[in-house]
Amino acid sequence: EVQLVESGGGLVQPGGSLRLSCAASGFIFSYYDMSWVRQAPGKGLEWVSAINGGGSGTAYADSVKGRFTISRDNAKNTLYLQLNSLKTEDTAMYYCAKAWYDFTATRGRGTQVTVSS
Repeated sequence: EVQLVESGGGLVQPGGSLRLSCAASGFIFSYYDMSWVRQAPGKGLEWVSAINGGGSGTAYADSVKGRFTISRDNAKNTLYLQLNSLKTEDTAMYYCAKAWYDFTATRGRGTQVTVSS
């Protein structure tokens, strides 16, 4: 059974940083592209970033480019998202997904990021 478990969210002030993690199990992690998507209150899903199976290729939404960094550790079956220079508009539930860009892909339950002073 595929399982994705996100963690690392929290409350942070504008300009702050967080590191999100996604622990994967039930599939050969290194074979799959992975991504992060988010959903702000009252809004639809927004694709944030993706990384290929080997970790050599990444992509970012314009809204987070230069502030967020996606990475993975295939030995630990874990996906990461480093969030820097956070803005209030980054407040959302963040999910990892088993795909490069597919809103129907398997996702975890999410971790809440709240940016507020």
